[in-house]
Amino acid sequence: MGYPDTFEGFMVQSQDDWKNFKKQEFKPKKFQERDIDIEIECCGVCGSDVHTINGGWGDAPMPLCVGHEVIGRAVKVGDKVTTVKVGDRVGVGAQIWSCLECKPCKTDNENYCPKKIDTYGAPYPEEMGGVIAQGGYASHIRAHEYFTFKIPDNIPSSEAAPMMCAGLTTYSPLLRAGVGPGKKVAIVGVGGLGHYAILWASAMGAEVYVLSHSPDKEQAAKELGAKEFISTADKDWDKPWAFTFDFMLNTADATHKFDMAAYLGTLAVNGQMHHVGLPDENLPPMSAQMFAPNGCSMGGSHIGSRPEMFQMLKLASEKKLKPRIETIPISEEGCRKAVEGVAENKVRYRYTLVDFDKAFPNR
Repeated sequence: MGYPDTFEGFMVQSQDDWKNFKKQEFKPKKFQERDIDIEIECCGVCGSDVHTINGGWGDAPMPLCVGHEVIGRAVKVGDKVTTVKVGDRVGVGAQIWSCLECKPCKTDNENYCPKKIDTYGAPYPEEMGGVIAQGGYASHIRAHEYFTFKIPDNIPSSEAAPMMCAGLTTYSPLLRAGVGPGKKVAIVGVGGLGHYAILWASAMGAEVYVLSHSPDKEQAAKELGAKEFISTADKDWDKPWAFTFDFMLNTADATHKFDMAAYLGTLAVNGQMHHVGLPDENLPPMSAQMFAPNGCSMGGSHIGSRPEMFQMLKLASEKKLKPRIETIPISEEGCRKAVEGVAENKVRYRYTLVDFDKAFPNR
């Protein structure tokens, strides 16, 4: 049928065959008065995509088109859309809808709405079409305007794409923790999430320390804005840093291997270790006594809010921050290469799928 009745995307058919993508049509949600249709230019490849299609985070509806770091041009807007017009370059992140009526939604915490709909793999209610939301490895995406964001002109699309999830996921907790001048911030991990966290924390004026088990990433960490690189592969690495960090943002995907007492012990009194890296495995065994010596705490978060997205984009635009991006032309083989690279930790530090016009020439 084709647009606007159907979209086309690269879809996984089974979690048992998660590297095998096939291009096929799918039916989008019903178009409503605050919806925007976006012709996709590029899409970032997130660790969430891999965790979802390989079953690491549990069952997912199949066939599935993943991708929630979307940049493209608005080609159709609903009658009540006021924030975007046809032709605008816009982005969509990991959330595509919320009720906008509950307490979290009314307090700029719509990313915690109990009725929220993720950009892919989530069911729409019957009044919206009753379909499964499909993501951005596709010709188009249909998004509510509240979860559609205009992109500053000076940020290239391939760099803006991973900001839609990885960028916001790291920016939001740093902002909410009051990170800025006079704060000592530890970033755990130098990967897709971690390299954004270093950029943001440094640009916000904090003194940034990077904790990593990969000494070969020291140069990159310092180029991104870190003052110090601490190798957690060294014996007793934590001892010189006891009671140091006001805030620790863990972006690593290997928390189950951590000596949690060592990490928590480097926090200042009342400091917090905050998790945005969400591995397949559980946290290691912990005791309540671990939090007592310095009165520290531990928490986590889920992406961020619309106001935080715009603040992040403003910071990136004004300070001309440059993430480390590798591009891959989208195709069945390109999608395979991307998810394999993420799963095997080969990417430095984020993939963006590009050349959508070649993959979808008839849209």
